[in-house]
Amino acid sequence: GVTGLIERMTLDRILPGYLLKKNKRGSSYRIIITFFLLSCSILLITRGKVQVLAGVYAISFLSVMVLFGVGNILLKIRRRKLPRPERAGWLSVLVGVAAVLTALVGNIFKEPNPNEPANIVVFAEYFIPAVFVVVVMLNRIALLEMLLQFIEYLFVPILKLVTNVNQKIYTTIDKIQAQEFVFFTRGDNLPNLNQVLLYIKHNEHTKKIKIVTVQPDGEPPLDDKLDKDIEFLDREYPEIDIELVKLKGEFGPKMIQDLSKKWNIPVNFMFIGSPGDHFPYRIEALGGVRLII
Repeated sequence: GVTGLIERMTLDRILPGYLLKKNKRGSSYRIIITFFLLSCSILLITRGKVQVLAGVYAISFLSVMVLFGVGNILLKIRRRKLPRPERAGWLSVLVGVAAVLTALVGNIFKEPNPNEPANIVVFAEYFIPAVFVVVVMLNRIALLEMLLQFIEYLFVPILKLVTNVNQKIYTTIDKIQAQEFVFFTRGDNLPNLNQVLLYIKHNEHTKKIKIVTVQPDGEPPLDDKLDKDIEFLDREYPEIDIELVKLKGEFGPKMIQDLSKKWNIPVNFMFIGSPGDHFPYRIEALGGVRLII
């Protein structure tokens, strides 16, 4: 469970790619070792006190539960028409969030036993560094560019050294932005495609995207409206390389996996729009494709 979670977070570029290294047996040993060291450290900090350890895990678990409730509320407000297998009423969600918040506040302000650290103190010792790592990963291009400007300002006299460092930083930025993304479209109208490009521009570190449309065998080809839309988007987003790909066949998990292998693009970097009620597959059956709604 921990290995899968960390691998997914790393593929989403939230954690360093260093953790994805595998051994000959296919095990993510760096993730396992890191988790072991973290577990040992929290055991040492809590001095083996089960009550303190339980309090830390309680704060973590209840915080996640609150986020589930907040996410449900946001879906109700922003995406009420999104199809979903289960629905919860407003009263149930608000009562649930209030109950979890009450339990969370109780665990935060619980008076510790003598000579024992407070639950929130131990929690903060891990939460703050974790947030710092995530913030750095999500803003690494901006940080690298700031570092580049600082080096240029400070070390202009050492021109050769600065030039070499500049080249390496630009290479790193280009490598990050070279990752190609894929969006599967049903021939969506221009505003929907524009929303996709805005999402890619503001949330993903990339300069390349494939717009893929799949036509079932036997159906007539699409008109040239989609081609004109892509030409328009090419002019509006000159910093993004947009490629239109038209395919024949059945859109489903098999096609997604085949394209992932053919183009060497992880499924995690593929997107679809919000599916309709007649879509034959559940989102989780598509192997990790992300949803833009």
